[in-house]
Amino acid sequence: MNILIIGGTRNLGHFLAERILADGHKVTILNRGVTRDDLSKDIARLRCDRTNAQQLRRAIGGRTFDVVIDNVIYKEAEAEDVVDILQGKVGHYIFMSTGQVYLVRDGVQRPFKESDYEGDLLPQPTENTYDYEEWLYGIDKRKAEAVFARAYEKNGFPYTALRMPMVNSERDNFNRLYNYMLRIKDGGPILVPNKPNFPLRHVYTADVVNLVTRLINTGVGKGKAYNISQDETVTLDEFLGILGNLMGIEPNIRMVDRALLEANGFLPECSPFSEMWMSELDNTLSKTELGATYTPLREYLAKIVTHYTENPPKQPAGYKRRKSEKNLDILPSIE
Repeated sequence: MNILIIGGTRNLGHFLAERILADGHKVTILNRGVTRDDLSKDIARLRCDRTNAQQLRRAIGGRTFDVVIDNVIYKEAEAEDVVDILQGKVGHYIFMSTGQVYLVRDGVQRPFKESDYEGDLLPQPTENTYDYEEWLYGIDKRKAEAVFARAYEKNGFPYTALRMPMVNSERDNFNRLYNYMLRIKDGGPILVPNKPNFPLRHVYTADVVNLVTRLINTGVGKGKAYNISQDETVTLDEFLGILGNLMGIEPNIRMVDRALLEANGFLPECSPFSEMWMSELDNTLSKTELGATYTPLREYLAKIVTHYTENPPKQPAGYKRRKSEKNLDILPSIE
């Protein structure tokens, strides 16, 4: 098959490209070419700013693709451009969406199901705040999904939307899991905000890749959106306990008032999985309709721990203030 991957060569897009190439397909990457990648030379490149419709149209030209995988679409207008440019030129368009489409809903309960999508939305937070940016991200992804849904109903545009939570990966360019590993390894306190204290239900990047390759090979799921996530739901304490056990170190977890951590500028680095904008998704539909399978949490965490142990990345910027985090440990814990 002839497959186009738009954006994302550092993390998920990298794994997708290498896997699809290994499966014998022709692979093309479309991105700006700003970040150097270490992908195979057998993968073709198209260069453009995908947010510029004219550039995107010129880059695609008269090409047709059996499958297009879009990792980096964020805006309604970008979705409209994609439909206009790719209508009749793609057999299956796979859109990487987000679980945040549920986090902007009002009154829904975790874990979120696909049936929770329709309904009232939360009011807009104050502009130029962290909550506003995260709310806007969820709203924009909903608007993009709506474009594809309308195009499917009107012209049969063959899209599938995959709604993802936090993706844990050996190539996470934000080093979120590695941030925890460093803090466990140094033995100091892991400062966790007292609220919100939502359970975690992430997904492993290899499981995303496996599902996408299944969609490529079967063509199932067109015209619908699906939640994808690991099977287990765990508390942050349980998650860090597994991580520490794999490292052979008992994590020193201390719960601290969120306002204090924010005032000292420790969040999100000190506990990146403690944000209210972390979704928790029910994966039942993806298993029953798409045949998705998910790696057990402990099993995939072991792979990531081994990778980081053998290939430690550069120290994350947020770890440079680790001494200040440790000094904060003189304050009493919040039970």
